[in-house]
Amino acid sequence: MTQLESARQGIVTEAMKTVASDENVSVETVRAAVADGTAVIPLNPAHANCQPVGVGRMFTTKINANLGRSITHSGKGDELEKLAIALKAGADFVMDLSVGEDVKSIRQGMLDASPKPLGTVPVYETISRLKGDIPHMDPSLLLDVIREQAEQGVDFMTLHAGLLLKHIPDAMKRKMGIVSRGGSIMAEWMMENNAENPLYTRWDEVMEILAAHDVTVSLGDGMRPGCLADASDAAQFGELDVLGELVDRCRARGVQVMVEGPGHVPFNQIQMNMEREQASCKGAPFYVLGPVVTDIAPGYDHIVSSIGATAAATYGASLLCYVTPAEHLGLPDGDEVHRGCIAYKIAAHAGDIARGLPGARDRDDAMSDARAAFDWDRQFSLCLDPERAKARWLRTRAFTDEAHTDDHCSMCGKEFCAVRTSRRIRELAARA
Repeated sequence: MTQLESARQGIVTEAMKTVASDENVSVETVRAAVADGTAVIPLNPAHANCQPVGVGRMFTTKINANLGRSITHSGKGDELEKLAIALKAGADFVMDLSVGEDVKSIRQGMLDASPKPLGTVPVYETISRLKGDIPHMDPSLLLDVIREQAEQGVDFMTLHAGLLLKHIPDAMKRKMGIVSRGGSIMAEWMMENNAENPLYTRWDEVMEILAAHDVTVSLGDGMRPGCLADASDAAQFGELDVLGELVDRCRARGVQVMVEGPGHVPFNQIQMNMEREQASCKGAPFYVLGPVVTDIAPGYDHIVSSIGATAAATYGASLLCYVTPAEHLGLPDGDEVHRGCIAYKIAAHAGDIARGLPGARDRDDAMSDARAAFDWDRQFSLCLDPERAKARWLRTRAFTDEAHTDDHCSMCGKEFCAVRTSRRIRELAARA
């Protein structure tokens, strides 16, 4: 049985127990949330040594790191190195978006090396297997690839099944058109064949495959906006309504499902987007890319998008897909993967605090106590990026005359340190 089917029958799985322990909630809370579809635990039994991770609003906000080789850059070894970097930086999920030759081998390497759930976009491998300068998607091959990846151990799959033929004219009115790689592949096939999305028409077949391996569906947002001007338009919301229908069909078949979301969205539209998804998709966990809140900061899109991601986590998202400094520029290197993960760990944690998740602020309060006590080692142990924080602190100390004095930092110096002054004020107040 899938996790969803087990939960509905009142069966508490080992994965549910693990999630309950990790999230400090009751096992019944986890079981009930999985049963009603407001939480998922992507966990393919064939993915050996994978740790269960819960996604839902009753849990801490999770982050995903996109990895994978492009046709022109990077290889198997490079992506495994990036995987290690992402995991060390705190990624809760990873996706292999590799294209080109031998993607199955690359994916197997990632499955073997990752104790976290791994996702894919099967249409990428489908296209990679076809010949020609501009190969076109083969629906039967796509289903074969979905089956093979499920058998291999993939935990969740992005499937662009909600983008229908009727949505394409609205997308062509946009500045950027269709920016989703998978969405554009499906749309081109539909236009060339004057036929409906084959994932949509053959959805029952897809469900049979995924149910057999307890693969979680991540309903792809093929119409996500690629610039602020295209946000919250008819194409985006038309697809979202279909995704709501597919959520119902997944749940009816016992398949776990989450929903992917935008894209580029002005900050003042994020709350509305989160709430609209929750309503349209009946509380299914929302998996959001950013959103990117301005289009003019290439090289800094990890910062730009983490601003939007914080709002998304506050108002409805359960899983945040990171954006790296390389977004819109090229394939990220290891350092950019690290920076993207840290930016999104910050966004996820800030969102948890903003929505009042029990215990979310405990680490921050401990950090405040450590700062007040000038306990530097304790501060570094509480950091989201301890190595970078300590290295920066040591860099300053190496060039000061008071390198061995730990009761202040170089920002204010000893004489002007407000924390030291506050200590003296407390002493005066105690004697008053």
